[in-house]
Amino acid sequence: MEKSSNSPALNCTDDLLRKFRLFADLSHEELDTLLQQSSRVSHPAGTKIISAGDAGLCMYVILRGKVRVTTESAGRKVDLADLAAGDFFGEVSLVDDGPRSADVTALEDCEFLVITRMTLGILAGLQPGAAIHILAAIGRGLVARLREGNQKYMDLIVLNRQPA
Repeated sequence: MEKSSNSPALNCTDDLLRKFRLFADLSHEELDTLLQQSSRVSHPAGTKIISAGDAGLCMYVILRGKVRVTTESAGRKVDLADLAAGDFFGEVSLVDDGPRSADVTALEDCEFLVITRMTLGILAGLQPGAAIHILAAIGRGLVARLREGNQKYMDLIVLNRQPA
């Protein structure tokens, strides 16, 4: 069962968020503003958080727990990544209106900070520097994933061209 809250429930959240690369450059005031504009949700282990093909309305930052990102290919489930506290997923939904590209399932009881486009828009109005830092960190994360995917693709091409 999903639980939702619009307030920072734990006093350690600010300190916890500072440890995450996504929020490392934010001041205490900027983090407070982000927390006030965001919501938090909890999901028990085994819960599917997002499904491929669904509309993407927000991104999730893992505060506690672990998730697995999977997709289906040729009728088989393929594990893409395991993510833990400090990692985030669903960030592409902040950029476009396309569908989710993968399923994400909680491996453990999880707690997430949920960030929507509206959250970032309000943050940009109240704390423009914070919004820029978060968007830049998201961009760096996307580029890292793209580079990793490109390397895997290139490795596959090289393997397929090797003489038998």
